[in-house]
Amino acid sequence: MVFEREESSPAVTTPPTDWIRQPTSRMCFICGRENPVGLHLQFYEDHKAQQVIVPVAIPGRYQSYPGIVHGGILATILDEATGRAVMMVSDDDPFWVTAKLEVRYRKPTPTETPLTVVGWVVKQRRRLAEVAGEVRLADGTVTVEASAVVVCPPEGTLKGWEDEQEFWRVED
Repeated sequence: MVFEREESSPAVTTPPTDWIRQPTSRMCFICGRENPVGLHLQFYEDHKAQQVIVPVAIPGRYQSYPGIVHGGILATILDEATGRAVMMVSDDDPFWVTAKLEVRYRKPTPTETPLTVVGWVVKQRRRLAEVAGEVRLADGTVTVEASAVVVCPPEGTLKGWEDEQEFWRVED
């Protein structure tokens, strides 16, 4: 799969005021506010760049080798960031699921270091989208890139969502 991207920009530590924060959930591993082992990430929409942006420093408890973020954690974050890019550009149901994820690890990604994760839509159809994303160091160096195909979930996939829907919100 082709990784289409523009020139990388440096890592973001403080989101600009024109970025829109996306909702988070209660127990999601990536964004869940109440998940005791989760990453508690915040996702922002940069409508000028048509990207979802995630400023993050990944704690050492998510390492593989000393000082290096585990590749599975990076893939999981990119899965979420690329999927959320569709939320930014879609007026329909905000929930899509990953059908295919391809990750390319270009350089080791350090723990406890300011990073920016970026996701964007490459091509969108009615019930399927091609998305991409990358993890960047503070100087803009790309350490990981991903491409994915996301689809509208089949009926019944999100059963139980009604009970959780009230927790899907933007909180300060």
